Amino acid sequence: MEQKLKQLLSRVQKPARYVGGEWNSVTKDWDQTDFKTVFAFPDVYEVGMSHLGLQILYSVVNSRDDLLMERVFAPWPDMELLMRENSLPLFSLESGRPLGDFDLIGFTLQYELSFTNVLNMLNLSGLPLRSRDRVEGRPLVVAGGPCAFNPEPLAEFIDLFVIGEGEEVLLELIDACREKRGRSVSRRELLTSLARLPGVYVPSLYKPVYDSGGNLLRVEPRGAAGPAVRKRVVADLDSAPFPGRPIVPNLGVVHDRMVLEVQRGCTRGCRFCQAGVIYRPVREKSPATLFRQAEDLVGSTGWDEISLTSLSTADYSRVREVVTGLLDSYGGRRINVSLPSLRVDAFSVDLAREAQRVRKATLTFAPEAGTQRLRDVINKGVTGEDLLEAVSSAFSAGWHGVKLYFMIGLPTETDEDIEGIARLARLVVEAGERRCRSKGRLKVTVSVSSFVPKSHTPFQWEPQDSMAELRRKQQLLREKLRHRRIVFNYHDPGVSFLEAVLARGDRRLGDVLEEAWRRGARFDGWTEMFDYKRWQEAFDALGINPESYARRRFGYDDVLPWDHIDAGVSRKYLVQEHRQALEVKTTPDCRQGRCPGCGLCPNLEIRPRVQGGEPVVPLQD
Repeated sequence: MEQKLKQLLSRVQKPARYVGGEWNSVTKDWDQTDFKTVFAFPDVYEVGMSHLGLQILYSVVNSRDDLLMERVFAPWPDMELLMRENSLPLFSLESGRPLGDFDLIGFTLQYELSFTNVLNMLNLSGLPLRSRDRVEGRPLVVAGGPCAFNPEPLAEFIDLFVIGEGEEVLLELIDACREKRGRSVSRRELLTSLARLPGVYVPSLYKPVYDSGGNLLRVEPRGAAGPAVRKRVVADLDSAPFPGRPIVPNLGVVHDRMVLEVQRGCTRGCRFCQAGVIYRPVREKSPATLFRQAEDLVGSTGWDEISLTSLSTADYSRVREVVTGLLDSYGGRRINVSLPSLRVDAFSVDLAREAQRVRKATLTFAPEAGTQRLRDVINKGVTGEDLLEAVSSAFSAGWHGVKLYFMIGLPTETDEDIEGIARLARLVVEAGERRCRSKGRLKVTVSVSSFVPKSHTPFQWEPQDSMAELRRKQQLLREKLRHRRIVFNYHDPGVSFLEAVLARGDRRLGDVLEEAWRRGARFDGWTEMFDYKRWQEAFDALGINPESYARRRFGYDDVLPWDHIDAGVSRKYLVQEHRQALEVKTTPDCRQGRCPGCGLCPNLEIRPRVQGGEPVVPLQD
């Protein structure tokens, strides 16, 4: 197989995607390792190697002598074609072994439009697509990540899902597999046993029940399966495993730099944001831990930038102390510090000015909506004045370009809200023309995405706008944003529509996924690869109306496809937040001292861990 691969690599784009051998990668003796896993990322190498979760789990598993974890990524279509023509199965980077040789294949589900790539990778591995068709001796197919919080569209293809954070549960899962393997239990017995692990969802032990009109009535657990699967949470990030020697890619990747995770979770409570729910509660690392981890990264990688990552890095209570400490230690070596997520305020700009002593990167702000009314509906917690103060500070400090992120199609949105985006963008340009030192280089980039209702959020009951309506709003914005200093970017409404279908889908969409894949759907998140026609043909062939998923307004009493997956936040709280949105009422950030009563802390028996100040005491039901 190795010789065949060498012959193919000269015929594909970016052959470095498929060869492995990177600095800090781990290759173990296959025959001397008891249990073998492979981390499968359903996108290309450049995307997957930018994923911190891969680096963390790779380090966790390979830290044990009796285990190994290797990596595999989705081959680009040129490589896939050659692999199929030459009967070359999908293989891991470290050992070049076919995926069928591993004990466990673990997919991460970061984006709904990668689902057809999961099917394609299983097929390229020579494995049956459906879990029920895999016999004894086949690898266990596991999936986790944010999209696992509605696992139903992929339920027929995945043996089990890990719900929540994987650092602890993955090792528990592996050890349970090894113990059962020693007793020669059947595959079904193994899955039934694994379903008893907290945070593990085995779809074959649950049966969806529909009424005569096709409405979901309930999802029935079978046998030992519980009524709901609650997410796993790592309580203390200071003691959690972190990769001190991450793999350094062989080619340029999306995020080509050191990554320091300063915290998990976000307290802002934006009502459209799934990550703000599924990664609760906030858990901050101590500065001492971050400085120690930074020293390991600098000493083992050779990168010249440290990215302080989280959902909202500027909210980390000791962020200035950490930024200053890192720059004092490494700025002399021309190592930059970057903050990928900034609040819309002058503090964040001041922080960015401090962080980017070495070199400046473009600043990005996300006001999300064009009017204060709509920002209050989504609970964004910023004002237009905040944005103008922030960009004015940025232009005065030497930046000549900023990026602004907005969303269209939000619940209760009107054309006045759309026009408000253009008004706000023009005010930013005017601030730049007053403050920017290099007025000839002034550029304001406005990027607009379309609202996608996601599970476990206050907006999970809301429908998505039709594709025609999203296109109309995009055209309205295009007309209003005509200005030589403004660049306007937007997403294909077809992509957003399909994302909504899959995000709100139930188990019946498994047949659609397979049909679309058989019609050639691959890399649907890539503009040059996406073809909605394939999906429409798949929906038509199976008699499924996709609008019944994306455009349906759910009632509070409706059974949702993901109701048996417990993210920790109570349904009562989500209903309350949805009603608050419709009444244009905001909910304060719990870091301000008042618990909004989301229910997560008492439900999961966990407390937020904040390095500066006293943590909020959660309300009890």
